[in-house]
Amino acid sequence: MRTDPIRDKWAPAMRLALAEARHALPTGDVPVGAVVLGPDGAVLGRGHNEREAVGDPTAHAEVQAIREAARALGEWRLTGCTLVVTLEPCTMCAGAIVLSRLDRVVYGALDDKAGAAGSLWDVVRDRRLNHRPQVVSGVLADTCAAALRAFFDPHRTPTTPPPESV
Repeated sequence: MRTDPIRDKWAPAMRLALAEARHALPTGDVPVGAVVLGPDGAVLGRGHNEREAVGDPTAHAEVQAIREAARALGEWRLTGCTLVVTLEPCTMCAGAIVLSRLDRVVYGALDDKAGAAGSLWDVVRDRRLNHRPQVVSGVLADTCAAALRAFFDPHRTPTTPPPESV
């Protein structure tokens, strides 16, 4: 099995994000977790999806972690910091990443339906914006995707084939 040193470097932080994602389950929120690491690697902020829990459409894991990190630093510019999140950020979260001046976003599972860090859109690397963080994708991708599948599979109804024509 071949390893990727760049992805391997971020695996311990992704495990913290995965642990944070589990906090979303008791409220029926999608299990997405995020951590913001300072330049020294210390955790400055943590977050998990809380849309259902608090009735706030902006209560995504990334936004929660960014807010907590900004409070910890006492300022909104998160220069030198890294956001690690279990699922590729959506457009709202990608905008928050750009506006908070994070140096890097590291994510696990791709989101081909709403991803805005390379899958469906690439907001974080749009050259028209004033800040473009580095993107590292696919860190513990299978583990992150499995956690999401475990949440969504029971909610999906099995599809039945259409009746055959007579």
